[in-house]
Amino acid sequence: MAVGDRSAFSAQTLAVLAELCATPSRWRHGYGIARDTGLKSGTLYPILLRLADRGLVEACWEDEQPAGRPRRHLYRLTTEGLAAATAALAQAQPAGQVRAGSRIPGRRRVAARAAP
Repeated sequence: MAVGDRSAFSAQTLAVLAELCATPSRWRHGYGIARDTGLKSGTLYPILLRLADRGLVEACWEDEQPAGRPRRHLYRLTTEGLAAATAALAQAQPAGQVRAGSRIPGRRRVAARAAP
């Protein structure tokens, strides 16, 4: 595949796309996407910026500043992004690479243990 080929998404990018595809019209903040994909901020935010540069994701700031914290940057798929994500995820599905709500291979969610 060519370097600029939109279908050449990394496993991490596919995880972000799968997460955004789960609720394509809903605005999501980066912390929630990071939590749900298991990606660290140093990986997630460059992916979101690249997807925005390609016109696949749109971004905006929260309208109002909540008390006690700064406004968040919000993200959601564009119409083109939803089409590209759906196609890329369908192509990745037969290989078992990613599915909505999945975490990055090699990362595991640690369940909280009840106190003995």
